[in-house]
Amino acid sequence: MDGGSAIAQFLPLILIFVIMYFLLIRPQQKKAKEHRAMVDALRRGDQIITQGGLIGKVTKVKDEGEVEVELTEGVKVRVVRNTIAQVMNKTEPAA
Repeated sequence: MDGGSAIAQFLPLILIFVIMYFLLIRPQQKKAKEHRAMVDALRRGDQIITQGGLIGKVTKVKDEGEVEVELTEGVKVRVVRNTIAQVMNKTEPAA
């Protein structure tokens, strides 16, 4: 009978973990996956917002995990891809 009472004691902990997984862990993983897909789909001409609040246009996509962004005419900065928060305007793919 000790086996049944041991399972009954751990059942609330297991239930809490399952609820935490579906309410916290799974949505966070989904959001991270969407952000990764957005960053991987960046291309020249996209208008972006960085996590620091800078708005600019992508002028060059580099393979080293960074992009070159033109903030205003003649002002270009290199930005780490993971710091891009949002893509405002997507450019159409070249035909």
